[in-house]
Formats: sequence, C-alpha cells, structure tokens
Amino acid sequence: MPFLKLGGRARDLENEGTAKLWAGDEYQPSSTLRPIGTSLQVPPPQRRPCGNPECASGWTVPWRSRRRPIFEGRWGCSGRCVLSMVRAVVRREFGDGLMAMEASHRHRVPLGLVMLAQGWITQPQLRKALDAQRENMTGRIGDWLVSECSVDRERVTRGLSVQWNCPVLTTEGFHPEAMALVMPRVFIEKFGLLPLRVAGSRILYLGFEERLDASATLVLEQMTELHPESGLVNGAQFQTARGRLLECDSVETKLEAVADTDALSARIAALLEQKQPAGSRLVRLHEYYWLRMWLESSAIGKAGSLPATTDDMFDHVFTVGTRA
Repeated sequence: MPFLKLGGRARDLENEGTAKLWAGDEYQPSSTLRPIGTSLQVPPPQRRPCGNPECASGWTVPWRSRRRPIFEGRWGCSGRCVLSMVRAVVRREFGDGLMAMEASHRHRVPLGLVMLAQGWITQPQLRKALDAQRENMTGRIGDWLVSECSVDRERVTRGLSVQWNCPVLTTEGFHPEAMALVMPRVFIEKFGLLPLRVAGSRILYLGFEERLDASATLVLEQMTELHPESGLVNGAQFQTARGRLLECDSVETKLEAVADTDALSARIAALLEQKQPAGSRLVRLHEYYWLRMWLESSAIGKAGSLPATTDDMFDHVFTVGTRA
C-alpha cells in the first residue's frame, strides 16, 4: 500500500509540532453564552474545520498554512468563506437590533409621580416643575425639580432608581484607564452609560446617568464575557467620572458609514482579511455595528475578554444607510 508523502509545509508541521506552531492563534467558542460569546483562552492544538457550513474545500487547521482570521470563534479557510460567515452574523445582528429597539420603549411610571408617591416631593413642587418644563418646552423633569423647587439631586437619582427598579451605584473603585478600554468612546458620549469597575474578574458594573439601556447591557455582556450589573449614578459623580474616562487612551476606533448590510458584510470581511485577527466579534448597539478585533492573543486581559492595553486592539464602528 503506498504511503502519502508529506509536502514541505506538512513536513515542517510534523517536525516542529503543532503545539508550537498554533498555540496562541486559536479562539474557541464558549458554551456559556449564545454563539457570539467566545472564550479567549488558548485551547490545545487540534484540527479545526472551516467555520462556513457551506464550505466544500475540506480544509482544516492546522493542515492548511492559513491560520487566520478568526471571527466569533470560527476560522475561515478563504476570503469567500469569511464573507459568508460575516453575512450570517450581520443578518443575526440586524434582526436582534430591531427587537432590542422595540423592547426599549416600555412604559414606566413618570418620575414625578414616583417621587410624589414616595413622599420626596409635594404636589405644588411637581406642578411648578411641570409648568416650567411645559413653558420652556425642553429639559427633564428631574432637572426642573432641582432648579425650580430646590429638590436635592441625590433624591432625584433615588427616584430614578425606583422608576427603573435598579440600585444607585457610586464611583468608588473607578479606574478610568482600565474602563476606557471597555467600549468605543462614541458609546460613552452618546448613550449616557459608563463602565465603572470589574469585581472579581466576573462582574462589570455599568453606571447610567438617567435611564438604563438593556440593549447596551446585553451588548457588553456579549463582547466582554462578563456579567454586567447596571445601576444609576448621581449626576455630578457621573459627569466627573465621565470626564476622567474621556481623558484616557482608548482602543483605536474608526467610524464609517456604509450603504446597506451587503456593503457592511463586504467591508467587515475585507477588514478581517487585512488585519488577520486572532479573534473578532460583531455586535449591534441600536444603530451602530461594533466590530472588535484582537490582533494577537496577548491583547486579552485577565477579566473576561477585556483588552489588557490598547496594543494589538482595533475597533470599527459602522452605521448603515444615511445615519452618520
């Protein structure tokens, strides 16, 4: 029976050992989250088929010299297969984004009525604040209670916590240098949320200024592999911490608008082919599609999949259609 003769590349693999060649380039899916969740711990060397279910090439890692890119825990054996994988994820995020946006418009008891029921304000105070809001046609009722009725700002925050059924968080233990790596700066600026700290390498505390954003909480759980705990932060503390965070270095981020989801898929696939990341994920937060790439396995920190530093990290944030 004839023996299969090893080619040059396969012979090199046999001589050097797959563990030496492929360690650090793997990106294994986690079983604890939905398909987007992945574990960034380096698994033992093994054969890995192409992540495109429609791939007919039969290539597996490590028997092909192409090791990257890795997208959501899956290896693409060719540019065509990477594009197919990206299209499937874009379709998933497009649908999930629509449902999340619809779910965010749930009715809640107005803040003024919550505070009135708790005995924290009087009926005349509420009427005065509402009249000022109506006359000026702008502003939040909590701000008018503070400016027109001398209601303490902390009491307004407590009222919001009752309205949203969440705790009031403090900025104690806030490390802006580390938290600036959690998400792109545009989300901090636009959505009124602030990563505060990581507890026990498992829990990510998220502070919101006025209202909770369930979509943001879910997105950060998927992207960081941590369990987010959300709460409200007093306005003054929130603004001070936000200012400190925005002064820190963050992951390099590029903003880009594309015409439609087909163009989005093509652009993401091109970036993956160009950057050849050891790991990457795509999530949607409202109108934004966030692609994060870990260019090397060493970019992963000790808490979930948070970056260790800004080195070997790259974020790309897309909008689809006319939104800039």
